Amino acid sequence: MAARLALRRLSLLNYASSSGSSLRPVASTAFSFSSNATPDVSDEPAPGFSPANISTLDDVTVSASIIESGDVLVSKPRVANLPEDLTPEALEEVNRVPTVPEKVKPVIPFPTLAKVQRNTRQEPQLIAEAIRLVKANAKAGFTETVEAHVRLGIDPKRSDQMVRGAATLPNGSGKVVRVAVFAEGNEAQEALAAGADVVGADDLVDRIKDSGGKLDFDKCIATPSFMPRLGKVARILGPRGLMPNPKVGTVTNQVGDAVKAAKQGRVDFRADKSGIVHVGLGKVNFTDEALLQNVSAFVGALLGAKPVGLKKTSRYVGYLNSFTLTSTMGKGVPVTINSVAQAADSYMKSSGVSS
Repeated sequence: MAARLALRRLSLLNYASSSGSSLRPVASTAFSFSSNATPDVSDEPAPGFSPANISTLDDVTVSASIIESGDVLVSKPRVANLPEDLTPEALEEVNRVPTVPEKVKPVIPFPTLAKVQRNTRQEPQLIAEAIRLVKANAKAGFTETVEAHVRLGIDPKRSDQMVRGAATLPNGSGKVVRVAVFAEGNEAQEALAAGADVVGADDLVDRIKDSGGKLDFDKCIATPSFMPRLGKVARILGPRGLMPNPKVGTVTNQVGDAVKAAKQGRVDFRADKSGIVHVGLGKVNFTDEALLQNVSAFVGALLGAKPVGLKKTSRYVGYLNSFTLTSTMGKGVPVTINSVAQAADSYMKSSGVSS
């Protein structure tokens, strides 16, 4: 058994020597042994074994003796191939260094400085010139409405400075107005004679309730005795600005006169939450004189609706802060307050209307 182990060691050392190792041939002895070792083999030297018989064996002798004995140890070295043993393609693959793709930097254009535009706000015009410009700028494919937008010097949050009223335009508004009247008896007959489009009582209230919000009239007039019954449709009429109101002359016993005024061009106005009044005063196909008269009548009514709680020394200055005329799709034209005041005073004086 000991001889067998020694032979194995010699074979391994011999293989290392043949593969380029610095070890040189080792001492061994040439002796025969059987590969069929039995368990009773001892580690004692065999009979006749003498150190004098030890000789130096070269690599070939050791290898041959191992092969002849039939007890060969098969072992292959686990080493990489040398560069000269590789094909050019394999060598190129080994030498290839993985490259990291370069990140493409986004190109950010250099910001260009925009030229600051100067304030090109139009200077206020005289009322006559403003009307001419509004008509010239109305280039839509339909007959546009001439509108006035007036900024008032009021505090809309104060209840004593609310502005609301109605103005009767001498030349009408250019709009066909359908009028509904809530009345009974003689008042109903008077409304029909004056040209009211819809006249009724409780039946008209039920009709509005069942309409789903689709109404076929533009203005509502009611007698004072009928107002309590309109509470059923207040949620429908109120948001549309159709609820009758004594401040604008739509709650009255003189329903005939109210219907005629509405048909002739009576317009309601009120200041919004920003303190601005918006109102239509005619069409662009009106003459300049007709539009001037309508504007003057509206300004007179606006003066009449001036709150008592507004403590100003002047009729116009401090109350009318700005006045702008425009068409439905056109550009606004600011108007001087002085020219508006002169036109309104002249119209009220000639028509005998007091503000």
